[in-house]
Amino acid sequence: MTTPVIITCAVTGSVHTPTMSPHLPITPDEIAEAAIEAAEAGAAILHLHARDPETGQPSPDPDVFMRFLPRIKQATDAVVNISTGGGMPMTVEQRMQAADHAAPEMASCNMGTMNFGLFPALDRWSDWKHPWEPAFLEASRDFVFKNTFQDIEVLHHALGTGHGTRFEYECYDLGHLYTLAHFVDRGIAKPPLFLQFCLGILGGIGADPDTLMTMKRTADKLFGDDYQFSVLGVGRHQVPLATMAAAMGGNVRVGLEDNLFLEKGVLAESNAQQVRRIRQVLEGLGRPVATPAEARARLGLKGGDRVAF
Repeated sequence: MTTPVIITCAVTGSVHTPTMSPHLPITPDEIAEAAIEAAEAGAAILHLHARDPETGQPSPDPDVFMRFLPRIKQATDAVVNISTGGGMPMTVEQRMQAADHAAPEMASCNMGTMNFGLFPALDRWSDWKHPWEPAFLEASRDFVFKNTFQDIEVLHHALGTGHGTRFEYECYDLGHLYTLAHFVDRGIAKPPLFLQFCLGILGGIGADPDTLMTMKRTADKLFGDDYQFSVLGVGRHQVPLATMAAAMGGNVRVGLEDNLFLEKGVLAESNAQQVRRIRQVLEGLGRPVATPAEARARLGLKGGDRVAF
C-alpha cells in the first residue's frame, strides 16, 4: 500500500518573506481564512507565523497568535505547527513565546546557526507594500540566524518536555542533520522524527536534485527508519523538489512563506491554490494525500484536544 503524503502549508512568512505579494495574509482574519482554505484543499499540517496587523512586520506576540489559532482549530482538524523561527533580530525566548503559550501539537526547530540572506530580492522588486521592507531585506546582508545548541535545548525543554509538543526539524544544511543526530544520541530529540529539508535559502544548502539526494542518504545513515522527511524548495524550486520528494517516498511543503508564485511571472492568489496544485501532482504520481489523523499517527502527535487554544 502506498504511504500517503503529508502536505504542510506554510501560510504566511516571517523569516523567509516580507509582504511583496498582495495575496500574502497579514492580519489575524486573513491568516485564519488562508489557513482554513489550505486545510480544506488538503494540507494536513499548517505552519504558522504571525504579523503585526498594522505594520505587517513579523510578530512573536502570543496575543496576535491567539486571534487566529482558536478559529483555525474550530474550523479544521489540521495539525497546527507554530513557528519558532520568528524574524530579525528576535531572541529564541521571543521566538518561542507563542508556542509556549499555545502548547501546540507541533512547533518548528531550526537546527543550526547560519547566514540567512534575503537581500538579493532587492534586485528583483521595487513595489513595496510597507516602508520597512527594503531595510529588512538589506539587514539580512549582516544577519546571523542564531540557533545554538543551547537554543535547541531551551526549545526542547520548554515545548517538548513542558507541553508534549513535537518538532518539525528544519534542516538548511547537511551539518544540521548531524546536529539533530547529536540530540537524538543524548535522548533530547526522540523518534519518530519529522525532518524538513529546507533547500534554496542563501546561506544554506542549494536547491537541486543532487542536494536532495545527499540530504536523504545522510538522514538514512543517521536515523534509519526512525524518521519522516519533507521538502521545502524556495521560490521556483518549490514544485520540482516537492515532486521529487514525493517520488522518493517523502512528504512536501508548499505555501506563500516559501514561494509567492504559482508559475513564472504569475503570483499565487492563495495558499490553497498551491496546495491544490501539488495535490494534483501527487495524485498524478499515484501518491494519496494524508489526512490530519494519518499525519498525527505517523508523527506521534499528542492530539488537537491537548493544546491550549
